[in-house]
Amino acid sequence: MTSDQAAAFLLFALVAAGTPGPSNLLLTATGANAGVLRGLPCLFGVTVGMGVMMFVVAFGLGSVVIANPVVVRALNWLGAAFLLRLAWRIGAAGRSDAAAVGKPIGFVGAAAFQWINPKSWLVCASAAGTYLKAGSSSALVQATTFAALFIVASLPCCFVWLAFGAGAQRFLRSERALRIFNITMGALLAASVVLMLRHG
Repeated sequence: MTSDQAAAFLLFALVAAGTPGPSNLLLTATGANAGVLRGLPCLFGVTVGMGVMMFVVAFGLGSVVIANPVVVRALNWLGAAFLLRLAWRIGAAGRSDAAAVGKPIGFVGAAAFQWINPKSWLVCASAAGTYLKAGSSSALVQATTFAALFIVASLPCCFVWLAFGAGAQRFLRSERALRIFNITMGALLAASVVLMLRHG
């Protein structure tokens, strides 16, 4: 991969990781309910999970999955069900809800979430289709480079969403304010599911 290709992909990764989506809504809600330090496993799970997915899709497995409409549709519905459950969990969380606040989504949960996140599949498929170059280097080298660059780009972008949620804690001191915030985050996440199903 040339330096120009790497720069172009890095810019793509920054935009893809920084724009609103289910993972960033999850990070915002995690930051608001658990703070930055306790939200770091979720942050690392999102970024590493997405990097691994980028590697797998660019290396070839993703093309097999994406080419099968039945598998894609199953992933869409599985992702929708999980996102709606997550939206409900976020919307129902309050300061007095020890289970929701005490156990933010960790590394494994956030990493696994990428595999049923429709935005993640779209981003990885778009990247592989646009930036893979025949003959420039092996598929393994290109896939590894994509994964590493995406992790490097997404860490600071996703951290902003986590920090934004944590920063909002100062305005969410009351049970009512936190409840309204969580309901809003849950509703936005549910809305993303509706949009996904309408265009899926």
